[in-house]
Amino acid sequence: MNPKEKLVWSIAFPGFGQMLNGKYFKGILFILLEFVINVQSHFNEVIMLSFNGEIEKTFARTEYQWLMFYPCVYFFAMWDAYKDAGGGKEPYSFLPFVSSAYLVTVGLMISSKIKVFGYLLGTVWFPMLCVIPGVVIGILIKNLLRKG
Repeated sequence: MNPKEKLVWSIAFPGFGQMLNGKYFKGILFILLEFVINVQSHFNEVIMLSFNGEIEKTFARTEYQWLMFYPCVYFFAMWDAYKDAGGGKEPYSFLPFVSSAYLVTVGLMISSKIKVFGYLLGTVWFPMLCVIPGVVIGILIKNLLRKG
């Protein structure tokens, strides 16, 4: 499998890309971290509430102290699987992953205050939207640093 395929498996579930790369210890560690953070933050319940449009309930149910770890673990697992599979060889190719992790974490923290077109999106949808500027900013910074 190529690096992009390992990246996609890691997007599906942190740790799967590492398992496919033969990095079983790291894969199991990421899977355990995913499970612990998911359970402690009530993330599955928050996702269910978000999908059902019960946004106000997501703010009350989210355990922010736990869920704030999730973006960093998630994006690092993606980067690690991609890198170990032979991707990311160009300088600063990690920056879109880092800036996405940062902006998703910040997005989670401010999700109860930011409205998009007059609507609160909650602790799932708003942070997910923050991936887009995270990737764009990371690519821009990467390109600036490579030129300079």
